[in-house]
Amino acid sequence: MTSVNDIRSTFLDYFAEHGHEKLASSPLVPRNDPTLMFTNAGMVQFKNVFTGLEKRPYSRATTSQKCVRAGGKHNDLDNVGFTARHLTFFEMLGNFSFGDYFKEQAIELAWTLVTKEFGLDRNKLLVTVYHTDDEAADYWKKIAGFSDDRIIRIPTSDNFWTMGDTGPCGPCSEIFIDRGEHIWGGPPGSPEEDGDRFLEFWNLVFMQYEQTPEGGQDPLPRPSIDTGMGLERMASILQGVESVFETDLFKHLIDAAASAVRKSPTSETVASYRVIADHLRSMAFLIAEGVLPANEGRGYVLRRIMRRAMRHATLLGTNEPTIHKLVPTLVREMGQAYPELVHGEAMIAETVRLEEERFLKTLSRGLQILEDETAGLADGDTLGGDTAFKLYDTYGFPLDLTQDALRGRGIGVDQGGFDAAMARQKAEARKNWTGSGEAATSAVWFSVLDRVGATEFLGYESEESDGAVTALVREGAEVEALGEGEEGFVVLNQTPFYAESGGQVGDTGTMSGEDASAVVLETTKQAGGVFAHRVRVTGGRLEKGAPLTLAVDRARRTAIRANHSATHLLHEALREVLGSHVAQKGSMVGPDRLRFDFSHTKPLSDDELAEVERLANGIVLQNGPVETRLMAVDDAVAAGAMALFGEKYGEEVRVVSMGTALEGEKAGKTYSMELCGGTHVRRTGEIGLVRVVQETSVASGVRRVEALTADGARAYFAEQEAQLRAVASALKVSPRDALARVEALVEERRTLERQLADARQKMAMGGGANENGAAAETIEGVQFLGRVVEGLQPKDLRGLVDQGKKQIGSGIVTIVGLTEDGKAGIAVGVTEDLTARFSAVDLVRAGSEALGGKGGGGRPDMAQAGGPDAGKADEAVAAVKAMLAS
Repeated sequence: MTSVNDIRSTFLDYFAEHGHEKLASSPLVPRNDPTLMFTNAGMVQFKNVFTGLEKRPYSRATTSQKCVRAGGKHNDLDNVGFTARHLTFFEMLGNFSFGDYFKEQAIELAWTLVTKEFGLDRNKLLVTVYHTDDEAADYWKKIAGFSDDRIIRIPTSDNFWTMGDTGPCGPCSEIFIDRGEHIWGGPPGSPEEDGDRFLEFWNLVFMQYEQTPEGGQDPLPRPSIDTGMGLERMASILQGVESVFETDLFKHLIDAAASAVRKSPTSETVASYRVIADHLRSMAFLIAEGVLPANEGRGYVLRRIMRRAMRHATLLGTNEPTIHKLVPTLVREMGQAYPELVHGEAMIAETVRLEEERFLKTLSRGLQILEDETAGLADGDTLGGDTAFKLYDTYGFPLDLTQDALRGRGIGVDQGGFDAAMARQKAEARKNWTGSGEAATSAVWFSVLDRVGATEFLGYESEESDGAVTALVREGAEVEALGEGEEGFVVLNQTPFYAESGGQVGDTGTMSGEDASAVVLETTKQAGGVFAHRVRVTGGRLEKGAPLTLAVDRARRTAIRANHSATHLLHEALREVLGSHVAQKGSMVGPDRLRFDFSHTKPLSDDELAEVERLANGIVLQNGPVETRLMAVDDAVAAGAMALFGEKYGEEVRVVSMGTALEGEKAGKTYSMELCGGTHVRRTGEIGLVRVVQETSVASGVRRVEALTADGARAYFAEQEAQLRAVASALKVSPRDALARVEALVEERRTLERQLADARQKMAMGGGANENGAAAETIEGVQFLGRVVEGLQPKDLRGLVDQGKKQIGSGIVTIVGLTEDGKAGIAVGVTEDLTARFSAVDLVRAGSEALGGKGGGGRPDMAQAGGPDAGKADEAVAAVKAMLAS
């Protein structure tokens, strides 16, 4: 038996051997087509190549493309589980030619693969062509040897592909297999074509025209090929089973589901098992790409898929979370081909479990309330819209679940009344809004939110995507366009730009379209869910509804990610070094540096800072993966995740974990685990290096560290080294000897300063009547020595006073010192035998007043003061003398 994995690899290897570039699947969330909710065909990633907007270094390619059809135009959700072939998630195998080969080689490659490589019986195969495509019909006759009755001409759009109202288009040729008379159905084009007997498994699109706005079709200068083969359908053919759900992959998933619910499938329950198996794949791949269950947009489609599977799990009799237990089986089956499942396994399982718990609570509570509310209703009655909205708004019971629960009783729901109640609630929310900014500005953002919904953020997984402009705002009002040179705000249906929040700055970058270009100056979040891109239009005219290519400044985002992840490492390192009282009090994460505020009562010592750096950089050097999981808040905190006190969280949060502790109580456990909605590095090694450059106080009991990472840290060290080399060069020593030389110079300076101070003191007290010291005068029988000196520090004045007191033996000494900035200090000393008559404090205050100062202090035998007017130095001495004479 040929397994699903074997078929995939055989297909890709076959076309690689025929000169095709083997490429990975593009994301399920389209990055280059904002008109699509999910990628639904293999050609989506090549759309710009086919239209000529993008050039690739190859002209042939082959892929196995992940696809989801569960919302919007392509929606198979309600059919899944009840037909043999419908799926919400499937893989499309494809080969593509961009102006290289065309119909003949495309048909020849396909025919050789299915008949020789896959060994299908050519007698069971037939094809369709567009009714006017004689060229394709002739090639099928030539290559496959088909007679006219095996080539069915289809005149409808089923066999003519178009990209849209305009753009590349062309006829198709589909390959079918006859699965036998025992299966009901007829060939394509017949009244019984909707049966399962004739199964279409490959569609070859011949792009050879350009659809014009006028409705014409002009020949393309370089015709191209786009094909798509359903992997699951081919697996059912090669494995000889009638349903895709009987193939090896689905059998393993269904077996796992049966084991989880402890019941084997029966004819009555097999549909539920199939729903669970299919929906498991859709939810897992979407969650792996960052789509999370929500009440609008892609998140709403995901939630519908998840809850439909969960509803079928309850129909099988389980009343506890079950589907998340199947994730390991899916990863084992498909993880080798799609490693994103392996990397995201923990987050996928946790997200599914959370939604299951929420759903089961909602289901149990809602069904009981619904039973009470509808007790008096009978078959044919209608439940009021207000009641349905109350169930939704107060108890979290979705409208479609209410409709589903009542359908079996023949009771309808007033959809109009429900919508009216929803509108009233939104109007009330706008009226009560007390956000920042002017009221008019707040009003416009709520209006935008009501009309276009919340912006879908793609930036966890991508830094580039396409998006459609849903609103333009300038000077507090919506506008239809922004012209060249104008600034305003752009709102899109989806964006890779992170909006400023949680301390992380918003992204910048560019937007470009066919008729306009703009630079994104900042990105903020308004009205709770609208991403507002402040832009300056650099060319053309930016209009509402225009599709744009969005590109985040990648280098800036890379630097921001490194700094953000570093704050988590620093937080944990600070707790380890200083204690568990350390808690985050604020942060700022930018591209050039990070700032982290935390609770602590005193400055960090050099040794403490060094230890914080050592611990953080130890985790950087591990280069371990940075893992993100979605968890309930209580579960996250119970698991050890750090939450910010006073911060408001929703029912579920992103938990970012990194590193493995190698020492202390946490040895062997996760080093850092925090609740965080920001963007982060994929591995800790991308942080490069953590360097704390400053530690300061910002408030009572709150300290701040500022740090650099990656290129910023390396640049900092390069600058430090350059300065060291410059210092060493000036000292004429090697950098290794610079410290010793500086220490020697500092000691020499201290010695010289002491010697100079001594010399100045001697000079200041010299020049008297005799060689032993300064001359003193007698005032009212008391010796008085007064001096005005320059070039001495205020701290040196007391030493001069003590020296003067020794010289005169008994008396009063007054020294006024002049400083370089035009101020003066004064010190007064009284010998011990005179302190009963004179107080140095009173005398120094008199001198200080003369200098323009106030007060002074000290002891009766020694006091000091100062003043701002050095020009009154002599008057200060005279003021002290006057007090002695009074």
